[in-house]
Amino acid sequence: RFCGVGRVVSGYSTSAGIENPINPSIKVHCTQLLINGNFVDSASGKTFPTYDPRTGDVIAHVAEGDAEDIDRAVCAARKAFDEGPWPKMTAYERSKVLFRFADLLDKHIEELATLETWDNGKPYEQSAKIELPMISRIIRYYAGWADKIHGLTIPADGPHLVQTIHEPIGVAGQIIPWNFPLLMFAWKVGPALACGCTIVLKSAEQTPLSALYAAKLLHEAGLPPGVLNVVSGFGPTAGAALASHMDVDKLAFTGSSETGKIVLELASKSNLKPVTLELGGKSPFIVCKDADVDKAVELAHFALFFNQGQCCSAGSRTYVHEDVHDEFIEKAKARALKRSVGDPFKAGVEQGPQVNNGQPLLHVVVIMSYILIAMKISVRCYNLRFSPVLFQTDTNAYLNQIDSEQFEKILRYIRSGIESGATLITGGDRLGSKGFYIQPTVFTNVKEDMLIAQEEIFGPVQSILKFRDMDEVIRRANSTRYGLAAGVFTNDLDTANTLSRALKVGTVWINCYDVFDAAIPFGGYKMSGQGREKGVHCLSNYLQVKAIVAPLKNPAWI
Repeated sequence: RFCGVGRVVSGYSTSAGIENPINPSIKVHCTQLLINGNFVDSASGKTFPTYDPRTGDVIAHVAEGDAEDIDRAVCAARKAFDEGPWPKMTAYERSKVLFRFADLLDKHIEELATLETWDNGKPYEQSAKIELPMISRIIRYYAGWADKIHGLTIPADGPHLVQTIHEPIGVAGQIIPWNFPLLMFAWKVGPALACGCTIVLKSAEQTPLSALYAAKLLHEAGLPPGVLNVVSGFGPTAGAALASHMDVDKLAFTGSSETGKIVLELASKSNLKPVTLELGGKSPFIVCKDADVDKAVELAHFALFFNQGQCCSAGSRTYVHEDVHDEFIEKAKARALKRSVGDPFKAGVEQGPQVNNGQPLLHVVVIMSYILIAMKISVRCYNLRFSPVLFQTDTNAYLNQIDSEQFEKILRYIRSGIESGATLITGGDRLGSKGFYIQPTVFTNVKEDMLIAQEEIFGPVQSILKFRDMDEVIRRANSTRYGLAAGVFTNDLDTANTLSRALKVGTVWINCYDVFDAAIPFGGYKMSGQGREKGVHCLSNYLQVKAIVAPLKNPAWI
């Protein structure tokens, strides 16, 4: 669970604490592409910088993969699937590789957690004490499933032997986001490998470092060459090429709903590959009139502000019953003022800087241009695996366009909230003069027609809305295009049951939030995606079901 990290603070961190960051003790070694078991430069020789969100300084220069590199990676994955040992290993042998990988993750927690915090800005205590143990648990969970995937023997109406088998789907393309780089790596890679698939994974351009290091450990655990290939690069180049590739059999994407639509179109216009989408959310957190207000404030605070608010399931619409509303907002303000914001490598810090490069494909011009690219690819892809000229882009211009986008986007939403008439009771500005820190922000008097109540902010901005009765809050909570998750805080079982069934979301947390056990499926309704991550349900994403029918000669029984 995510609860219980770093709560001993008395106010916003001082600017001195922010502007004198701790220097991480490790060196960055893995910066090339991982293709066919080897770290290699990109075909173009290009690199791109990855930044420290505490300062805006460059951490390292990482190989910039594009369409040609995606094709190299897909060719390696295809050969590993069609000719290599991985799909032909016994399931037990595959499970042993995954168990060894989990052991290596535990052994290298310090390095992995440091890379995650350095590149992403999340508190080191969160990376090391919460996320890394969850990641190794996910891998062990799917290692345990590897030799338990089986079909059925089905009785037929006539003398036939009928059985089903579950076959690995083939080459899986996977695109992961920047907010939980390692956790999403595990969510994607674990089930695909357990099923016997091979993989081409595109890491987020904002946070490429930890996935490359984790992939190195997976090969140390005994993964054959070509089974997992990792390409760092940009969405419009590497991501679009992967989604459009004719030799990719399945695609899994986590990111914004806007980009998810593009990914789905690219997949459909190429070889109609199946797509799993885990997308955005605008999740309601409902505080009922019987709530213990102190506990409700703490849980609602956690539901929104965890991971700098950069969480797809963030409880970003806090609905509070009118009987407890006034008390709640005073205590919510006090809790936000107590939140420790500062260098994420310092003990006790709850909130680090925002990731500084944002979500590049949210720019409308870029979105439309790559829809046009997708349309062009659909004409050519039956004769060519890819067309490199279609994917060329000016990297420096692209970086200039997206630099600090997430940080500025959050501040724009805050200004929008003020201009639309919501009441800002705390926060609302950057913190310090260096890096990408934002004050914990709380709005009251929020209405459904305001942008801050409609759109995914992905930042430390809590919106509090008042409601009167059950029917009203159900209607208002469901009045969104998203349907990822919801929280309910009540002591009444009937209320909990009514709300949990009425809310049109994939997960409802009752008197808890962000409980992400390995076995619990996760995914959304409506524009929050399709398919499920984690749990046994996720295995079906990477399997094909085949029916085999043979006649029975003189059977003793049917």
